[in-house]
Amino acid sequence: MKNKKDQEKDGENVIAVSRAIGLLESFLPDDEYLSLLQLSTRTQLHKSTVLRIARTLAHHRYLVQREDGAWRLGPAAGWLGARYRSSFDVSAAVEPVLQELSALSSESSTFFVQEGEARICLYRIEGPQAIRFHISVGQVLPLDKGSPGKVILAFSGKPGRQYDAIRRQGYYISIGERDQDVASISAPVYGVNWKLLGAISISGPSSRLSRVILKGYAETLITKANRLSLALGGKHKGLPPNPQRTTWHP
Repeated sequence: MKNKKDQEKDGENVIAVSRAIGLLESFLPDDEYLSLLQLSTRTQLHKSTVLRIARTLAHHRYLVQREDGAWRLGPAAGWLGARYRSSFDVSAAVEPVLQELSALSSESSTFFVQEGEARICLYRIEGPQAIRFHISVGQVLPLDKGSPGKVILAFSGKPGRQYDAIRRQGYYISIGERDQDVASISAPVYGVNWKLLGAISISGPSSRLSRVILKGYAETLITKANRLSLALGGKHKGLPPNPQRTTWHP
C-alpha cells in the first residue's frame, strides 16, 4: 500500500501529464507556430510552467522551437496521428452510433457521404418496425432532396436562405422531399480540421414520423453526431468557422 507521500507524487504526475496534453491541444488546425504568451493564455498556465513543459515535450520531439522562441508541433505528434489512422476502423465508430439512434427511435438510421453531385449510403442500421423503406449500403441518392443531402449541402457552405436556416439550427427535417412516403431528420458529422464528412439521419415512413416527433430527436441526434465527429478526429465545440467541402476517404 502506498504511503501518503507516494500518493501525493502520483497526483502531481497526473497533473503534469494533463498539462502536457493541454499544451499539445492548444494548437488549432490553422496554427503553424504559437508564442510562449499564446500558449500561456490558451492553457491558463504561468509562462514558466509552460516553458518547462514545452522543453520536456521538445526533448521527446512532440514540440519544436523556432529561433525566435515560438513553438510548433513536432514530428512525434505526427507519428501518433499516423499510427491512429492506420489502426482506425471507421465502422467501429459509426455503427454503434447508428445502433443507438435506431434503438432510441425504433426507426432506421443511416450515415451518408457526398459523392460528386449525389449522396451515397455508407452505413445503415435497419429499424425494428415491420413497415419501413429500404436503402442499401452503397445506394446513390439525390443530394438536393431529403434531409441528409440538404445537411451536406448546407454545411459544405452552399448559399441560400434555406441553407442558412439549416446551419443556424444544426439539423434539418424533411417530409416527402425525395419520396412522398418518407420522413427524416439529419445532422452533420465532421472529421479532422473541421472538414465535413457527411450526415447521420433517422428516417422512416412519413405516416409514422411527424415533424413534431422528428424534432423531438433533434437534440439527441446532434449529440450523437458530435460524438461521432470527435471519434473521427473532429472537434465538437460549436460550429466550424468556415464550412469546407470534402471527399470521404475511410
